[in-house]
Amino acid sequence: MPNRSKYFYAIGLSYQKADAEVRGHFSLSDTAKHNVLSQAKQNGIESLLVVSTCNRTELYGFAEHPFQLIQLLCDNTKGTVEEFQEVAYVHKNKDAINHMFRVGSGLDSQILGDFEIIFQLKAGARISKKVGLLNSFTERLVNSVIQASKRIKNETQLSSGATSVSFASVQYIMNTVEQISKKNILLFGTGKIGRNTCENLVKHTKNSHITLINRTKDKAEEVAGKFNLVVKDYENLEDEINASDIVIVATGAQNPTVYKSLISTDKPLLVLDLSIPKNVNEDIREHSNITLVHLDDLAKITDDTLEKRKAYIPHAEAIIIEISAEFNAWLNTLKFVPTIQAIKHKLTDFKNSEFNTQRKKMSDFNEVQAELITNNLIQKITNQFAHHLREDGNTSDESIELIKKIFQLETTDNV
Repeated sequence: MPNRSKYFYAIGLSYQKADAEVRGHFSLSDTAKHNVLSQAKQNGIESLLVVSTCNRTELYGFAEHPFQLIQLLCDNTKGTVEEFQEVAYVHKNKDAINHMFRVGSGLDSQILGDFEIIFQLKAGARISKKVGLLNSFTERLVNSVIQASKRIKNETQLSSGATSVSFASVQYIMNTVEQISKKNILLFGTGKIGRNTCENLVKHTKNSHITLINRTKDKAEEVAGKFNLVVKDYENLEDEINASDIVIVATGAQNPTVYKSLISTDKPLLVLDLSIPKNVNEDIREHSNITLVHLDDLAKITDDTLEKRKAYIPHAEAIIIEISAEFNAWLNTLKFVPTIQAIKHKLTDFKNSEFNTQRKKMSDFNEVQAELITNNLIQKITNQFAHHLREDGNTSDESIELIKKIFQLETTDNV
């Protein structure tokens, strides 16, 4: 566990205070995420988890000061420290723990009950563990958050109905466009959001005129194969945009992939940008026939299903309280681990000293048998102390100080 001079922080920004433009400035590509982790390791940070989605960018990690994490984020994005300070949040220790629980449970999602973020947390933890930046504290916390997320899904209806931006986009299209089944739809980008959007399009619009384009054609073909859809080459993007009635952009580029000069059609064209940073340039609005909708606009859409979900918030929060209490109980046990280890070392020193004395006094001293007996006694004594400290949660700090005084212990405190 980390030294007490370091604290657990959650730093970042989300849709709550940062609009899509600003969130785009702090968006981390896969390469940038790896750079953040690499720099963190070089800077002596022992545990760090990175999350970057369309709705938020966050770093969870141990540091002496949150600026260490803020600087890591700004060094690897287009964002500045000044911009971060205007829209961001910094949570410390228990507040940071509570924040991760709310994020992972879908309570802090842009669309209430959207559980996509839990997969991002899992993926972030896997990457951190792979590079040696996931300590036991953070790993245990992530697993507890995953447990809470599963229980909320199984025990409440917080995720019933539309639960993601990808569904909200399809819902918006269906509510806005007449005769949707006859419209030509282009989906540009087949990453996670693109795949989910494609599935919702096929399921809810009954439209067979859906074309997929992706920079890597193989990925588009993999998605299209599941639904018997058409795939076109990236080189055909301009032609396909102008042949469409609806264009959905879900690419993961750091700069716009759709812009004014690509559009030459005069017929009405609805463009939905589900990307962060924005992948559709605002200049397409200069075409009078274009309607541009961004994911922040989609997230504002509420319906009866979303309203009904609010009734399940108290139940979800109760589950979080229960599981976070279990995590905090585990965390509390860690504070007396150094004391137990110090007792064991002290008793072992007593044993070794007594062994030296008995070797001199007794020519037939049975060291093997004495070693076995004394080691068992030491283990039983330390187990008794550990049991007392675990059970006596209210006065464990006082007990630890008393034990230290009696045994004249020097311990290295951990968080």
